[in-house]
Amino acid sequence: MHHKQLEYFLALAETLHFGRASERCYISAPTLSRNIKQLEQLLGAKLFIRDNRQVALSDAGEHFITYAKNTLMQWQQLKASLHGAKELQGALSIYCSVSAAYSFLHPLLSAVRERYCGVEVKLHTGDPAYALERVLDHHEDVAIAAKPAKLPAQIAFRRLGWSQLVFIAPKTPCDISRQVANSPSTPWQQLPFIIPEQGENRTRLISWWRKRRIQPPIYAQVSGHEALVSMVSLGLGVALIPQVVLENSPFAQSVQILNVDDAPPPFEIGLVAQQRRLSESVLGACWQLAAQLK
Repeated sequence: MHHKQLEYFLALAETLHFGRASERCYISAPTLSRNIKQLEQLLGAKLFIRDNRQVALSDAGEHFITYAKNTLMQWQQLKASLHGAKELQGALSIYCSVSAAYSFLHPLLSAVRERYCGVEVKLHTGDPAYALERVLDHHEDVAIAAKPAKLPAQIAFRRLGWSQLVFIAPKTPCDISRQVANSPSTPWQQLPFIIPEQGENRTRLISWWRKRRIQPPIYAQVSGHEALVSMVSLGLGVALIPQVVLENSPFAQSVQILNVDDAPPPFEIGLVAQQRRLSESVLGACWQLAAQLK
């Protein structure tokens, strides 16, 4: 078993696509496939379930992620110690939304690059609703996420900041903007909502509806937060979003914030990682560095 094969396996485990994984590893798709088959033969177990349309991790593959990451990390640490390296060496994979990358990730990455220039950072962006899941499934070392009402016992959380939750409506002349402008109070029951498919934002919005006994029409359910601002700007509905998303949106000037006295509580935004992994050199050092950013 070669270390390169472990890197190939992790690339395929993250992308679940032979073409994208081979591009990331700078090898051909047949070479990647051959190395994965060699790993499977050595282990005596299928790491991936694949057909003509998709690739998925098998149960054995899910378990093998931890071994592969730990082995590569220990290899990096061994090389550094043998060469007398004084600076921290290794890799750190981070998951966050695009908006979090603009706001909360930038100061952290700046500090990491200044303090630990030997650490390779691998950044993946996507729907924040998947942040905890990706950390628990070993796809990422750390993620930036909103702290849920109930944090899993095995997850550690380090606060980076806060973000208010605000209701937004379109500015462009349309039925929705006219309803908002012409009503003495916001007619929530009649306004179509655009909501996230899942995640803490959706949870807090539904809780807010229940407290107010509101059952508004739902125009659409979307993945992530950034698309909410775009759809609202087109006059398709109203939405609840973290203010940090609005501040970084190119459509911020096309929507208006609605005044709400009892809006859902703000998000506490921070790093999440598996508690038991904080003793690892790279992850632990970056975790401690994050505490100094406050």
